[in-house]
Amino acid sequence: MEGAGLQAAARRWLLCGGHGGPRAASSLPSCPGCGPPGPSAPCPSGPALAGGADLNAHLWARYQDMRRLVHDLLPPEVCSLLNPAAIYANNEISLRDVEVYGFDYDYTLAQYADALHPEIFSAARNILIEHYKYPEGIRKYDYNPSFAIRGLHYDIPKSLLMKIDAYHYVQLGTAYRGLQPVPDEEVIELYGGTQHIPLYQTSGFYGKGPSIKQFMDIFSLPEMALLSCVVDYFLGHGLEFDQAHLYKDVTDAIRDVHVKGLMYQWIEQDMEKYILRGDETFAVLSRLVAHGKQLFLITNSPFSFVDKGMRHMVGPDWRQLFDVVIVQAAKPSFFTDRRKPFRKLDEKGSLQWDRITRLEKGKIYRQGNLFDFLRLTEWRGPRVLYFGDHLYSDLADLMLRHGWRTGAIIPKLEREIRIINTEQYMHSLTWQQALTGLLERMQTYQDAESRQVLAAWMKERQELRCITKALFNAQFGSIFRTFHNPTYFSRRLVRFSDLYMASLSCLLNYRVDFTFYPRRTPLQHEAPLWMDQLCTGCMKTPFLSDMAHIL
Repeated sequence: MEGAGLQAAARRWLLCGGHGGPRAASSLPSCPGCGPPGPSAPCPSGPALAGGADLNAHLWARYQDMRRLVHDLLPPEVCSLLNPAAIYANNEISLRDVEVYGFDYDYTLAQYADALHPEIFSAARNILIEHYKYPEGIRKYDYNPSFAIRGLHYDIPKSLLMKIDAYHYVQLGTAYRGLQPVPDEEVIELYGGTQHIPLYQTSGFYGKGPSIKQFMDIFSLPEMALLSCVVDYFLGHGLEFDQAHLYKDVTDAIRDVHVKGLMYQWIEQDMEKYILRGDETFAVLSRLVAHGKQLFLITNSPFSFVDKGMRHMVGPDWRQLFDVVIVQAAKPSFFTDRRKPFRKLDEKGSLQWDRITRLEKGKIYRQGNLFDFLRLTEWRGPRVLYFGDHLYSDLADLMLRHGWRTGAIIPKLEREIRIINTEQYMHSLTWQQALTGLLERMQTYQDAESRQVLAAWMKERQELRCITKALFNAQFGSIFRTFHNPTYFSRRLVRFSDLYMASLSCLLNYRVDFTFYPRRTPLQHEAPLWMDQLCTGCMKTPFLSDMAHIL
């Protein structure tokens, strides 16, 4: 029904030529949206415009036409079209062809509650004060879950936390030093008069520097928050500091929370509080085994922690579901370093000394490398599908070097889809797109009054962009989008994953032989029905008016 409403509105607009009344089938495409009529090519259907007040009235009439059309194109039922529990495909993949399923543990098999982040933040903050001798005043800062988002970049020498798009440009309005926004003019000046960041010179493949670090995983949220708070304290109190030392100290403090096992202790002490969707994880694994699939686990976490979590979610016999279990794998070097051999653990988790010549079901192995794994299991190529939450450490090498199929777990995807499904977002975005198209078409009017109208529209467009951004996060907006481009995070997501979803439990919504088909998203030159073209009555394809009868 929603599609019929959209088609009817578009058909009315096409038949009316964007002017509100029918036009002859042989008439040329509407021209007022294309710019002022030239002396040698008078507009066949538009009014003769003398300039001044007439032009001003004409521009605002087009604006009002567009507002009405956007309203007609978006009936209330058009919202809530996206399913937060769906799996989204970047590449065509048939589960019928997948024989072997692999999994990371943290944030893949085990989904953690956001309540874990304040604990990590507070513990690392205290480590900075008590062990690294940072000022006691830092203790006043508490974790703000609404400050940062996943996928941001941090310029260490400049102390800038910022959001970068797929083309390596900073999204203006999303650069922060400490907890304070940095003016757009200063950001541009810092990078030599441009918004472009030379990431290939300043950051490695895994986003780890030397000068710019990308925060890719979910555990990095408390790290970004703590880093920003410490910088905020030093700047607010006029204290000199070396940016590289401060960054390393904060990173080391966060690392200590993991290395010292503090995070593991919190989760083990209250699994009901911190582990989510455990029953759904059990259902996914049991279903795959029941359909004859082979399963394996490769995680960086220690066996004792994984064992307790899996017992909580699956039960004491959880190892019988997996053909191979590898802990403390040290990903991503597990996928590239051939030197580390597998070590077997006994039932108490102690290392054994025997040489590993095969990987046995029900046994636990530590470290190792992917090359020995492939040799011992013969699990190769697209019949293997591996799920993980970290695009670099879990998925990149497997897809690029080994041809495995990959699935990315993005927990915040569910929240973003729910926002996209709101009427506020849908109307804001659609009107923003339509207004952008109108600005593009009408920029040929360059008299003084017309420029004032265009400036008013430009201001409104910027306000709309800010409103849409703030729906997701007041400081940085959506994980997946800048104002109009995909984020750098999105670019990596598309490159390194065949599928992505909010949680592993989304698999329960599909048959085990289901085929995922990515939708053909139009390139700029492929789309004859962009919203802004409908709304301005200026179609880039000459034959579009002839298509009205099939809409």
